[in-house]
Amino acid sequence: MLKEYDFDDFKNPYSSFKTKELGERLSRAQRLIVNLGIPVLIIVDGWESSGKGYVIKDLVKELNPKHFKVSVFENPTEEERNRPFLWRFWDKIPGYGDIAIYDRSFYFKLFNDVSLNGEELEKDIKDISSIEKQLLDDKAIIIKFFLHQKETTQQQRIDELKDDEFRSFLISKRDEDQYDHYDEYLEHFDNILEKSDFTFSKWHVVSSEDKKDASDKVLGMTIDLIHQGIDRIMGMQKSGSRKELRDYLPQEKPLDELKLDLKLDDEEYDKLKDELQLEAQELAFQLYTKGIPTVLVFEGVDAAGKGGAIERLTREMDPRGYEVVTTSAPSVLESNHHYLWRFYKNFPKKGDMKIFDRSWYGRVMVERVEGLAEIEEWDRAYAEINQMEKHLHNFGTLVLKFFIYIDKDEQLARFKERETEPDKIYKLTDEDWRNREKWDDHIEAMNEMLVRTNTEYAPWIIVEGQQKKYARIKVLKAFVEQARKILEEKD
Repeated sequence: MLKEYDFDDFKNPYSSFKTKELGERLSRAQRLIVNLGIPVLIIVDGWESSGKGYVIKDLVKELNPKHFKVSVFENPTEEERNRPFLWRFWDKIPGYGDIAIYDRSFYFKLFNDVSLNGEELEKDIKDISSIEKQLLDDKAIIIKFFLHQKETTQQQRIDELKDDEFRSFLISKRDEDQYDHYDEYLEHFDNILEKSDFTFSKWHVVSSEDKKDASDKVLGMTIDLIHQGIDRIMGMQKSGSRKELRDYLPQEKPLDELKLDLKLDDEEYDKLKDELQLEAQELAFQLYTKGIPTVLVFEGVDAAGKGGAIERLTREMDPRGYEVVTTSAPSVLESNHHYLWRFYKNFPKKGDMKIFDRSWYGRVMVERVEGLAEIEEWDRAYAEINQMEKHLHNFGTLVLKFFIYIDKDEQLARFKERETEPDKIYKLTDEDWRNREKWDDHIEAMNEMLVRTNTEYAPWIIVEGQQKKYARIKVLKAFVEQARKILEEKD
């Protein structure tokens, strides 16, 4: 892409327009995407000293500042290094109807580490492709620019900045390093661009030999690409539901195979509980000291005992080392973003533990059953969730997912008990009764979810919950076993 680039053949089809006129046209396009609720992500990357700031300034000059945000991504902070690679980028994705402009982006690490290759590079490229594809499927418009310049031009711009007492601070070690090893970086950039030039989000290489020409071309292309994106999204919406294209045929039904008569007597329960809770405490401390992040997910039918299992698991743990995240209906702000956005924000840093009482699996269970997500939305969510959990795993996160199950009769008995006990009545809601009316639909969704998201790196642990004591001990045992395993692997 870069090595074959002909600077002399650079053409700016927007040269007949004034920059202000292009900016006003982009402002009109912005109003359109605000009205349609379409998120737009614009990535401006390229060589150091290639004019990224100049281009971005012209991009936003005529825009409504309430509906755009510019984020600059350089070397990650200590906080960001302690999080999964994509964490800081998910935090800045555009809301519906907003424009997010990335000065550099998730490609920063890839572009600036010329030693990056092989398996690590492929892993990062795969992670980036997943976030771009997920945003695109969520009806976002993604536009990627790479500003290209000659070696002599880069030298001239570096010298100009050095001579400017007010802007010399803009020169970094990266500028000098890229200039000193221009050919090596050219080869490296070309490799990254080719690997990340996805069919669904292409790179647009723009010559920045003349910054004004580059700025006008980026403005013009952005306008055209936004309108093309709107046409694509409107076409998707007109095509309607693609239920007839859904190719999943239910075969396995793991919940039907459970033995729900498993029990522990009081004496055995008390003995195992005390021993396992102390061991869980020690293992949680070791996970903390070794910097291993932990994500625990608790799902299950209503009244299955998720809260009680979490309480027994954490009973002896230091409360400063874990946090229980209770997932309920999304807020207005959360609803204005991709459904995974609110969960990425809550993922633990190294050494911390986050326990999700319900989670991102709501997309393929309650949202599916209640019609809160379109068929194509929840049907693709299985792969999106698997990709997200793989990203956590690649970061070294211990991911444990518990699904606690009770049968319909036991659920009714627990509902009735909650109705009569003052300490438990708050746990019973109208939604619980509504969900019960659609029991078969929920079980169908749960079975499919358990099969399609049961992976080697994030397996489901199905817990027979008919007897609460048995369920609590199984959760404790599974945590102890998997925590030991990951700690041994890290040694």
